[in-house]
This record gives sequence, structure tokens and C-alpha cells, in this order.
Amino acid sequence: MKIIVDMDRCQDHGQCVFSAPDVFHLNDEGHLEYDATPDDSLRDAVEEAADVCPLQAITLED
Repeated sequence: MKIIVDMDRCQDHGQCVFSAPDVFHLNDEGHLEYDATPDDSLRDAVEEAADVCPLQAITLED
């Protein structure tokens, strides 16, 4: 699984952080950082994070 976040679209709302905290986090400046290739065991959480993103900035590739 590969995560792609459109950083031009992302506005750092952080909803993904609540859904998949093992993959997404906000840095000290409040900007999103993430693991682009997390373990497949986190797929459900990552899919939820993509679903709850208010700007639909997160996509997944297999």
C-alpha cells in the first residue's frame, strides 16, 4: 500500500491523525507528515483517514 497526499489540497485539518495516528501526525508547525508506505495491517485505519479527509486529499495505491 502506498499513500499519496496532495499537499496542495491538504489544509492540515488533522482528521486523518485521529483515524490513523500510527501513519499520520502533525509536526511542531502544525503541518501534516505521514508514512507513505505503512504496514498493510493499518489499511482499515488509512482508508478511514482518506474517507474523513474534508478535502479528499488522501489517496491509496496498491
